[in-house]
Amino acid sequence: MNTMTKTLSAGSGSSAAAVPKVRVRDRILDTARGLFYRYGLRAVGVEAIATEAGTNKMSFYRCFPSKDELIAEYLREQGRGYWDWWDAAIAPHAGDARRQLEALFDNYMTLTCKDGSRGCSFGNAVVELPEGDHPGRRVIEQHKAEMRGRLRTLSSEAGATDPEALGDTLMLLMEGGYLTRLSFCSQGPISVAGKAVRTLLDAHIPAVASTARTVRAASSKRSKA
Repeated sequence: MNTMTKTLSAGSGSSAAAVPKVRVRDRILDTARGLFYRYGLRAVGVEAIATEAGTNKMSFYRCFPSKDELIAEYLREQGRGYWDWWDAAIAPHAGDARRQLEALFDNYMTLTCKDGSRGCSFGNAVVELPEGDHPGRRVIEQHKAEMRGRLRTLSSEAGATDPEALGDTLMLLMEGGYLTRLSFCSQGPISVAGKAVRTLLDAHIPAVASTARTVRAASSKRSKA
């Protein structure tokens, strides 16, 4: 019996009893989130998800027309959680885009290095979804485009001389960090991501822009006080 089978067998008898008031659809989605992230999209079948969620395949297909649609919804749910995390990470530094970028990567390192992290849900999923017309593939492409746009916008607001190049470089660093987390765990190259980000920001943002940013941030704090 493999590890996943053991996990499913251990949990299948208690899931429904533990959360009897949760809708079947929500139970299925929540179960799929854990299994997909841990084992991958292809390794987990409909029957395994239904069993772990305390239901059956008939109920599964009443909630989701297909496994592909469940995958797409799983990715949309992961995306909503990701943007909640992103917004919370930069919120304390409103008006200071450089500090927001630094805080974003500091929080990213903590998130990526925590126990149980399997890297980026979207990066892992895109490897398993080569079909361009798969509904999950479209969710991934939209998510990554949004990430790229946000990093470019923050780079521009921070005063970068070439915000598109800086934003894309930061995205490459973030994406690569997720992958090395799978290979090296918490003691790998990801541990220098924060230092690398600050080096990039120093190289792309003129000193005059950094000074002006500091003045604006201080002024904003005084006005709020």
